[in-house]
Amino acid sequence: LPTRLRGASLKIIILGAGQVGTSVAESLVSEANDITVVDIDGARLRQLQDRLDLRTVGGSAAHPSVLLSAGIEDADMLIAVTQSDETNLVACKIAAYLYNVPTRIARVRATEYLANEQLFAPDCFAVDYAICPEQLITEYLVKLVQFPEALQVLEFANGRVSLVAVRAFEGGPLVGHQLQDIRKHIPNVDVRVAAIFRGDRPIVPEGTTVVEAGDEVFCLAASQNIRKVMQELRRQDKPVRRVMIAGGGNIGLRLASALENDYTVKIVEHNKRRCEELSTRLDKALLLQGDVTDEALLEAENVEEMDLFVAVTNDDENNIMSCLLAKRMGARRVVALINRRSYVDLLQSGQIDIAISPAQATIGTLLAHVRRGDITEVHSLRRGAAEALEAVVHGDAASCRVVGRPIEQIELPKGTTIAALVRDDEVLMAHHDTVIQSGDHAIVFVTNKKMVHKVEKLFQVSAGFL
Repeated sequence: LPTRLRGASLKIIILGAGQVGTSVAESLVSEANDITVVDIDGARLRQLQDRLDLRTVGGSAAHPSVLLSAGIEDADMLIAVTQSDETNLVACKIAAYLYNVPTRIARVRATEYLANEQLFAPDCFAVDYAICPEQLITEYLVKLVQFPEALQVLEFANGRVSLVAVRAFEGGPLVGHQLQDIRKHIPNVDVRVAAIFRGDRPIVPEGTTVVEAGDEVFCLAASQNIRKVMQELRRQDKPVRRVMIAGGGNIGLRLASALENDYTVKIVEHNKRRCEELSTRLDKALLLQGDVTDEALLEAENVEEMDLFVAVTNDDENNIMSCLLAKRMGARRVVALINRRSYVDLLQSGQIDIAISPAQATIGTLLAHVRRGDITEVHSLRRGAAEALEAVVHGDAASCRVVGRPIEQIELPKGTTIAALVRDDEVLMAHHDTVIQSGDHAIVFVTNKKMVHKVEKLFQVSAGFL
């Protein structure tokens, strides 16, 4: 990565002002980076420039003249996230071959490209990191099937540590009790409550903190212990057996393919030609042609028996309405994919159990490649309001402000918690006297995103060490 990643702000060009491009721009502008956004839609660019402190350039993202206007000659990073795979790939090639841009990231959706890693090599399209939002969302949804009690399930340190978010409910085992009581009930499991959100307000979790109904509780533990932790945090739901998927597009197909061998899966798709295509690509899933908001169809297909109803069409309104309808008709849990982020917070925790923003599900993977220091994982929490980072600790006590110090002596930015350390193959929940060593992977919660750049600096080593 470019030298500027260690200190000064980065010059970043974002191709595409859609949901993903806009979300990335919002995150990076808030961290004092020099951002330029390129798109063919002038009206969209004007809206973006009215809201954010950045430059915009109108034109095709794959044209060298447009890239020159955007400042490609001295850019540190190119993030190509237009709707066209081909445009993204060509732009990365131009950035590498003509202008030697150090880091190139492309959004790639087609499995034909993703299946052949050689296409991303330096002598081909020269893509450093290929990101597929549809696959990321599918993996996110599969985790929710495996953990039906959770609002969010995330992994760190190559799967050795898991984070689960659950909503505490009236009468549940967690409500009305102090957090330190968890250790009494599962004494052989080391677990850390890293963050609590009460409404939109973050609560700093301490041993004496009492959980209230409606709280969103973020809990961290070694992955092999996560089931035990979930049982303590929330009364265990029945396992998922029957899933209905509204929408047979890219995400619907990927999700059905991932689930059909282990669950009973039904897909509702309105387009006859698409149904025919799905029938050739799926083995066990039942395909239904029809409208996802058709009450008669849902009733005929026994939606009331569904453990999970997932709406992943390209239309937010259809996703919202089909979920509300399915919930009213008796589906146990409903999940809606919603592109307009303003809708997400309005709907989640109401009749819709979980509302997922595709941009927020994707942005963490992008940000992991942008963060300063050695940040290997970035997960967006609370629909982008907070973040969980995995930082690799380097240097020694003289070159890094966290090495060799107990956590209680580290000046953490406000709203920041070091929740766990992974040391070789050992997972250590972080306590006030835990001493950080070089080589540790630190799992860090940041409840205020404005503090992220301070956290990055905290884990950077001095220039002399580099």
